[in-house]
Amino acid sequence: MTDRPSSFALRELQAHLGAPFVLATQAGIALVLGLSGPFGSFESLSPLPRLVYWTGIVFGTYGLGSALTLLILDPLDARSRLPLMLQILRGGVILGLAVLVFLWLWSLPFFRAQDGPDHLAGAGGLAAFVVSWTVLSLRVFYPQPAVDGATDQPALLKRLPLDKRGALVALTATDHYVEVVTDKGRELVLMRLADAIAETAPVRGMQVHRSHWVALAQVESAERRGDGARLEMRTGMEIPVSRRHMPSIRAAGLLPQKQG
Repeated sequence: MTDRPSSFALRELQAHLGAPFVLATQAGIALVLGLSGPFGSFESLSPLPRLVYWTGIVFGTYGLGSALTLLILDPLDARSRLPLMLQILRGGVILGLAVLVFLWLWSLPFFRAQDGPDHLAGAGGLAAFVVSWTVLSLRVFYPQPAVDGATDQPALLKRLPLDKRGALVALTATDHYVEVVTDKGRELVLMRLADAIAETAPVRGMQVHRSHWVALAQVESAERRGDGARLEMRTGMEIPVSRRHMPSIRAAGLLPQKQG
């Protein structure tokens, strides 16, 4: 891999925000809000400014939330030792504040300063935080559907582009990312190695190093190297085995058991 994780994240963000389904969904929501004029905007704004206002709200808040989540919150959580619920709470506060600031700034040209938009006052402002916490919670706890409708495929494959979804070969931790290797290619995914391993079922595999996991069916050969070993995969890549994990690969039959 020649791309750094940061550039990968930017490309992932660009691809997501530019996806036709995402754009169409946002445009539809903006049109409905622009025509209906909720939270007092129908009375305060004429049709064209109202449509422009709600289009900016929908596209702006979604883009801001996506960028903060992918570029800041995900890397922050990847190296955080906080419990999961505290990570969600922290992320909701960050997103909520950012969205609230954006809403105020975007609203200034459309509303008189002394009046202000109704939806940014009181409970309306609190909604920015509630929505942020809800979205982050769903993102963490909502179960991933099976790949291509199949129930026997690893959930991890759902995170890969369609052209790289194949038989799992190996996982390698790199900074805050995991390089997922299949028989169809490689892809960086922003997550912890332990979380990626949890999504490899039902593929039979094992962690052989603090930074490496392998699918046992993809191991072509194994040989001793000092206190550890080296595994050659069917794709030709080589994976180191640390001394700590030597008993595991022996138990899996990749190397002969020690005598006595």
